[in-house]
Order: sequence, then structure tokens, then C-alpha cells
Amino acid sequence: MPVRTVLAALALAASVLHSGAAAPRPQTLYQAPPHQQISAFAQDGPFLAWFAPSAKSCNVVHVLALANGGQVRLPDQTANAPNVTCHWLVVPPVRLALAASADNVLWTLREQAPVPFDYVLGAGVADPLERRFSEVAHGKTGVGLWLGGVAGDGSTLVYATASVAYVDEVACLAGGSCRKKLVGGGIHRIVGRTDRLVPNTWATVAVAASNDRIADVQAAAAVGKSGTPVASASLPIEIRDAQTGKVTGRIVPRGVPEAVALSANVLATLERSSLGLRIAWYDPADGSPKGSVPVPKGTSDELSTSDQLIVFRVARSIRTVDVSSHAVHTLATAASAPIGVSVEGSRIAWAENVKGRGRIRAIFVNGRG
Repeated sequence: MPVRTVLAALALAASVLHSGAAAPRPQTLYQAPPHQQISAFAQDGPFLAWFAPSAKSCNVVHVLALANGGQVRLPDQTANAPNVTCHWLVVPPVRLALAASADNVLWTLREQAPVPFDYVLGAGVADPLERRFSEVAHGKTGVGLWLGGVAGDGSTLVYATASVAYVDEVACLAGGSCRKKLVGGGIHRIVGRTDRLVPNTWATVAVAASNDRIADVQAAAAVGKSGTPVASASLPIEIRDAQTGKVTGRIVPRGVPEAVALSANVLATLERSSLGLRIAWYDPADGSPKGSVPVPKGTSDELSTSDQLIVFRVARSIRTVDVSSHAVHTLATAASAPIGVSVEGSRIAWAENVKGRGRIRAIFVNGRG
């Protein structure tokens, strides 16, 4: 039986197994072998994916169906399938996104020197050969291409970029002004082995996906220190059709958006203003604000949302916001810095490394925390 068919069957079983499940304390969904850590984690539907670095053998991306542990290792690392992932010297951050119904995984590998860049790579369950999509590189001055994040959900798998250049390169070389500006970028949608620029997208610093829609935080016209693309409170967050790029909704944030998450009926943001950090949420259809709560200044710029809960973390603390009641709950405290904290249906999951060994933990909630 083809691997894809096997995983589909496992997915169906997993959905039956976990529907309505609830647990007051975290459960361990996966325990890595001794001395094997996890650098990145993502989930979509009844599937989990994680990046496992290895100094002695190949770095591996694992895809796991929850029903009985059916697992695929990516990319294909046989002798006839050379890849850059296997022996890459892994440095943080590694970014990972999973589009389960498309059988696709996207990940990034960071190179610090001599020129900083993020290698955007991918593979599929049915087609496990490594795909090398882009080297998102910029110089030490900030001129070049910057990665604006990766996201996946259902059949949608995307990564975002922003391109920076000198306002006047000749003047800069002559000792004059070295001011910089945005010159391009956008959101790229991965379809099999094809990298397609989503029409009408521009320089982007954060991206989220929900089924066939994406939400983008556009970069401000003025770049930050060292040429870094930055967000602005004056620009709307746009929700688009992931294929056509058609705008289906616009959100006007009340602060500078530092993270974004999207579900069918909720767009959530982490926003910074003069009052501090807040998590806010909006109706993605008409842009109307639905609520906001203050959060600690140490809140991570990672955010995930369902239609009922927004999930975030503060250091090792994993917390939720109920979008109906506005109540904030602390669900758990991870044993180490949690990786890839996210919500999928009733499952809130993350990865953590304990004594040099990775594991994936989850709490099942009945819609609300």
C-alpha cells in the first residue's frame, strides 16, 4: 500500500481516537531516542512533524500519524538522493511548516557566515526527494532578501520574503548616505515541486495560513536598524486567497503586529504599543475587533489560534486566551523552552528537550481552556 494511503488511514483513525478527548495534564505523544533533540515542531490535522538535528548522522524531518505511530522520514537520504539537509551544521532558528492534506513539509536552515542566509527546503510524503526552493540571503549591511516566516495548513504551504536595497548605492559607495528601502518580496506558495509567487503580494514580515487562505503582515516602507524589514501599525493585515492572491479581508491593528495567526473565523495578533504588549483578535471576514488582553513583555512572538482559543507562551509557560470569555489560562509549564506551541482542534501541542532528549507533549481541551 502506498505510504500516502497508509498515512491517510492512520489519520482517520487518529481523528476518531482523539475526538472529544480531554486531559488535565500534558500527555507525551512522542519520545525521541536518547541523545536525539528536536529543533522545530509543527502540526496539522492528525499529523505531527519535527526537525531532528544530528551531529553524527543525518538531520531528519519526521512526519508522524498519531493513530499508531506510522512515521515517514524526510528527505530521501539514500545514495541516489543527495541533499543539503543531511549534513548541514544546524544553528537556530529552524523553521518548519506542514500542509498535511498536500503531503508537503517546508523547513529552513540558517547559515550565519560568510553571508547570512536561510535555505528554504521541502519534501513530500509521496515524493520524498529534497526540493531546494530558495536561498534567502542578505549582506551584513541588511541589503538583500529577508525571510518573513513559513506557514502551512491543509493544502496550503507558504513562505514569505522582503527585499531591501540602498536608496542610492552609488552615493553610499562614495561615502554618502547609505539609507535603505524596500524594493520587493512577497509570499511564495509551494505546490509539489513548484514555487509560485502569490499574485499581488509584497514585502512581508509575518505570514499565517488557514486552509486555502493566508494572512500577511506587510513590511513598512522604512526599514529598521541594520536594514531589517519591520511591521507598522499603519498598514492593514490582509487576508487573501492563497492561490489567486485576491484580498478577502483587511484588519487594521491597534499596535505594531509582531505575530499573526489565522483560523476559519479568527485572526489573532500579538501587538506592541505604548501601553505594552497585547493579544488582539478580529473577525477576518469584516475586520471588526472582537477583543484583546494584555500579556507580559516576555511573551514570545509565536502565536496560534483556533476559533475558540488563542495559544501563546511566556518563557516555559503555555497559556491560552478564550476568544468568547476573554479569560486567560495557564495550561502547563514545559520542562524546557517549548518549541512550536500550537493548537489544532482540541489538541495543544509543543516539543521540548529534556536532558538532551526530545519529546512532543500535548494537552487536549474541550474547545476552551
